[in-house]
Amino acid sequence: MSGILVFGNGWIGNKFIERYPEARMSTIMIEKSSDLVEVLELEEPDAVINCAGLTGSPNVDWCETHQLETAMANTWLSITMANECAKLGIHLTHLSSGCQFYGEAPHPDGWHEDDYPNPVAYYSKTKAAADFVLGDLPNVAIIRLRIPMDFTPSAKNSITKIISYPKVIDVTNSVTVVDDLLNVMKQVSDKRAQGIFHAVNPEPLSYRNLIKWYEEIVDPNHTNDWITEEEMVSKGLTAKKRSTNILANIRLPEIGISMRSTEEAMKDVLRKYAELIKNK
Repeated sequence: MSGILVFGNGWIGNKFIERYPEARMSTIMIEKSSDLVEVLELEEPDAVINCAGLTGSPNVDWCETHQLETAMANTWLSITMANECAKLGIHLTHLSSGCQFYGEAPHPDGWHEDDYPNPVAYYSKTKAAADFVLGDLPNVAIIRLRIPMDFTPSAKNSITKIISYPKVIDVTNSVTVVDDLLNVMKQVSDKRAQGIFHAVNPEPLSYRNLIKWYEEIVDPNHTNDWITEEEMVSKGLTAKKRSTNILANIRLPEIGISMRSTEEAMKDVLRKYAELIKNK
């Protein structure tokens, strides 16, 4: 066989298969390296995309009390996959997270791909650990996404999450529109790119703009209160401070891959989101 084999039978992995049905999904639970070897030798892919990992349920606070499970899924599995793919000459695209950066970046345009992360939450630490190991390996690409926005209502969709909160944090973040992410994943894999890439739409998004556009396009009756990050922790609404950051998308354009402007992509997503809700 040949083509792309996807690991991680979850939200993003299945979105990728829907967009690119010629790719294949592995549904095998990898508990030891021999499980992975068996799958790779059976499937014989040209490339692997790793979407597997743990984010916790109902949110990343779960990872604070399930640290070994989180580390095995987000760090051990990623390193094992890189090792076994290298032995067989298979290109690996690893889906990571921009949530490993906290606060203001040392550059005016945001955190760069080669900046050292400063993770606080345990989930973020496990993602950063994998990136440290994989980041310089040949035949490996790391794609970092931030706050995925999609047109399908879902518990994993950041639009669905944010509009459900009675209190929304008044912050500005980099975001990743899933339609654009899927295109990035395919192109990075096809190009057999190497290194770390920030897959975020170009301009940061304030949650005030997100809510404004949501109310204009989807639901004019939506309401919420606003709260600061500090209040979220002090009131016990989160266990740890959430990662708020702006990432610079520098390396993707260098290899000829672009993402739509944030406003264009978000308004497109919200129009599709509204249509799906209307036709339910």
